[in-house]
Parts: sequence; structure tokens; C-alpha cells
Amino acid sequence: MAYPQYHQNHVPNGLNKTKVVVVMVPFPAQGHLNQLLHLCRLIMAYNIPVHYVCTATHNRQAMLRVHGWDPNSVSDNIYFHDLEIPPFLSPPPNPNTPNKFPSHLQPLFNASLHLRDPMAELLRELSSKATRIIVINDSMMASVVQDMGTIPNAESYTFHSVSAFAFFLYLWESMGKTKPLEPKSKIIIPKDLPSHEDCFTNEFLSFVGSQYEFQKLSSGCLYNTCRIIEGAYMDLMEKLENKKQWAIGPFNPVKIIAEKKGLKGRHKCLEWLDKQAPNSVLYVCFGTTTAMEEEQIKELAIGLEQSEQKFIWVLREADKGDVFINGELSKAEILKGFEERVKERGLVVRDWAPQLEILSHTSTGGFMSHCGWNSCMESITMGVPIAAWPMASDQPRNTVLITKLLKVGIVVKDWSCRNQLVTSKTIENAVKTLMASEEGYEMRKRTVDLGGAVRGSMDNGGVSRLELNSFITHITRLLRAKGTNVAFNLKVKSERHASKG
Repeated sequence: MAYPQYHQNHVPNGLNKTKVVVVMVPFPAQGHLNQLLHLCRLIMAYNIPVHYVCTATHNRQAMLRVHGWDPNSVSDNIYFHDLEIPPFLSPPPNPNTPNKFPSHLQPLFNASLHLRDPMAELLRELSSKATRIIVINDSMMASVVQDMGTIPNAESYTFHSVSAFAFFLYLWESMGKTKPLEPKSKIIIPKDLPSHEDCFTNEFLSFVGSQYEFQKLSSGCLYNTCRIIEGAYMDLMEKLENKKQWAIGPFNPVKIIAEKKGLKGRHKCLEWLDKQAPNSVLYVCFGTTTAMEEEQIKELAIGLEQSEQKFIWVLREADKGDVFINGELSKAEILKGFEERVKERGLVVRDWAPQLEILSHTSTGGFMSHCGWNSCMESITMGVPIAAWPMASDQPRNTVLITKLLKVGIVVKDWSCRNQLVTSKTIENAVKTLMASEEGYEMRKRTVDLGGAVRGSMDNGGVSRLELNSFITHITRLLRAKGTNVAFNLKVKSERHASKG
């Protein structure tokens, strides 16, 4: 898509003391950038200006990849700020490492913490031009916004990019599983939960730990989820955290602005989908940070071919820290002859694919996915069942939610077998089950029903719309009496000096 124009490094003079301004602070990885950019659209619908703050590279990345709505249509109320961080290494992913967590992005994650000082300067500038500054920061950027506590008219809210189910389990387990569940609770904790082993690297876990204390400074938490899906877990988390929690998803548009047939620049895969029968195509994509080894790519290709089902397979290199650095490796040799053999029923996409448009297309009937939460929410919203193949992070726990609790997916690779090759026969069977069996048909019906309910939750009077209204009402409430935050601000200043020391 064309690169939208946007306001850069600009605090509009039109802000006045009657305005509430939202500052969005994403973590610089695609699944995080994307969710908060979608949230900008929801908040701007209430005529609240939003400032999206990251590095120039990652602001550009977020805008180039957004799908399902036209950022130009709301550009008058969104302001992008390109802040600087020190140079960082941007190595290629290593597909052969046993741990599939994208450790090659760690230099970027570490460098992002240097946004603290320019962020504080921006917040102070905005605070002089607005009645209240609302900071919505990714949980992994908590230390970056810690200085907002020194600004009397600023308050922050933590965005958790994972499912409420996964985060609830994290909280519950961190308490030693000693917190009793209410007798009448609807909470279901499946037996044999996937372990966290190999989900993260030790370095990233240390990074997460460095952010945890600063998350306590926030006034509440936001989730890209819907109470129709995870209401029981949201309710219990409010009790566990003693902090207001809002489920205001899906963040992604529920009514897609489809790129029209014949439109110049429309992605070729959408043109191909137009020619296929309803629910006949499997969409295969493992997110932006998964690096798959050559042997597994070959097995996947054989499995897709032998399934005799139609498919779109997004096969591209995992993102580097800077996605605009050239040097992507070609998979042409790995799949030599494959594309020619399957050309009548399969399409391999090697560039960025418009996932929302693909999932919302009537021809798409299944999604083979790593079960990143962004992809899960998009797939559920569009009523598309999932063939779950978790790779790292929160994905094994999301797989449990999708397959065992919501029953809108099947397992391709169990986490207990994470170090084993998934054979072509296993892949073939999973594809046939999802796309060409009675079990798959019934699962698709459940997913379509759930998707319809989730989309309806964003209508006026729907549960997610009411939740979003509640959040907007909360952040636009009358200011508390001057001086009520003095003790809090002194505490934060003390902690800031201690951390710098």
C-alpha cells in the first residue's frame, strides 16, 4: 500500500486546556505496533487526539503494514513522533536455533529503553497544552514512561499484548497458585498446561523483569480481547490485581475496507482468492518473527501438496530489528518445483500479506497459525478456525485457549513435542481435518458464530463498545482536586533518582 502522510514530531497548537490527549507508546515489534495503531483508530472515533510515539523506523513500519482501514482518513487526529535511540545491531534470524523466540531482536529491545528521556520531554511539552495526558504504554515499555508520574496532569494505563487467559495464568502462577478461585467461578484451568520452558530466552525474561516494577505505576490495564471470549479471566484478574481492567477488543476493524476488485496495487493474493470457492482456502502464516528451518519448510510444503487443499502460504524471512534493511534470503531453491506443481490450487506469497483482508475474504476457510494473540483475535473476529502451531512466547497458552476452551481450532504441533520435526503426514492430516472433514465443518460453524458475536460486541450497546465507552468516560472525567497526587509524585521522583543512581 502507499505510505500514508502523517504528522511528525509535532505538537499541534490547537490543543487547549479543555482537551484530553492520548499518548500511545508501543513496543517496537510488529505484533505490538499493530495492536496499538489499531487502538488509535478506536480512540480517535471519540474525537480525542492521539500521539503515536516510537522510533522513525518503527512508526514507518507500523503505517506501511496497517490493513483494514485507511490511516489517511483519520490523519488529522493522529500525530506520529519519531524519537531517537542509539544505533543497534539488526542481525538476521537464526532458523536453526532450538528456541524459536526471536532473540535476534533483543538488541532492538534493549535500545528501545533509551526512549525514556525524549519521552519525558515530549510528555512535559504535551502536558502544558492539554488538561490531561493519558499514556497508554505497552507493558514492555513501562520504564520508558515512568517519568509521567512527575507530571501532575498525566496518568498511564498498561496495555498487555497477550490474551487475558495467558496473563491470568502468569499472575496466578506467580502467586504460587495459592490464590483460591471462587467456588462459583467460571474459570477453567486445563490440566497439563504447556510449560514456559523454551518460550523465551533468559535475556528476554530479564528484560521483562526490569519492566515489572514500573507497571505498578499505571492506573489500569487494557486488553485486546472481548468479554464474550475471556470474560471470566478478566473478572478474576480484577480481583488478583486490585486494578481496573478493560477488555476493549477486538482492536482490528470488524468491517474491513476491502480493496476493490481491479484496484491498481491490490495484492495479487486477493485477486487469486476472488476466483476460489467459499471456505475453500487455507491461509498459512506464522507471524512476523518466526524463522523456520529448511527441513521443516520442506515438510510443510509436502504436507500442503499432499493434502490436495487450496492454500495461500506466506513464506518470508522473519523481521529484523530494522525491517528496511535489505538482505532477505530466497526460499526458491528450497521449494524448487513445488510452486509449479501446485499452481492450480496454491499460492506462495513472499512479501507482506494483507492478513485482515485474507481472513475476511469469503474464500478463506482456515488459518494455520503460530497463535500469536494478534492473529488469534483477527481470526476469531473473521470467523476462521485455526490449525495451531505455536512457536514461542505466549503462543502455547493461546493454543490451549483456542483448541481446548473455545474449541475453534485444532493442534498441529503440541508444545511437548516442540523440539521435534512436524512431518508432512501430520501436516497433511491436520489440513484435511480442518478443511475437509465433518469435524472441521462443525468447528467452522462454531467459529463463525463466535466471530459474529465478537463483531457484534463492537456495535452500539455491545459489550466491548460499552467497555470502550467506560474507558473513555474514565479518562475524560473531571480532574481531581489539585494536590491529590503530591505524595505519589514525590515517591516516583525518589524512585527515578534512585534508578539513575
